[in-house]
Amino acid sequence: MSDIKAQFEQAQKDVKTLTKRPSNEDLLTLYSLFKQSTDGDVKGARPGMLDMVGRAKYDAWSKLKGTSADQAMKNYLAVVKKLVG
Repeated sequence: MSDIKAQFEQAQKDVKTLTKRPSNEDLLTLYSLFKQSTDGDVKGARPGMLDMVGRAKYDAWSKLKGTSADQAMKNYLAVVKKLVG
């Protein structure tokens, strides 16, 4: 297992230990970076207007289109480090 993947997995555990809920913006950032790291570019149709949460998640993820998995993992690590530390 590569070092970045090990750090990424540890960061996923670390983020669950936060005592204070991150802001919605931080949550969207974490979600989109996680999805880009694990699933690649966004797939499927954009959710409808009535699904505001799904639409926000889709939009955040679609902004990362073309970002490599390794870069997304590094960005995820930076966000978790900021939130934890």
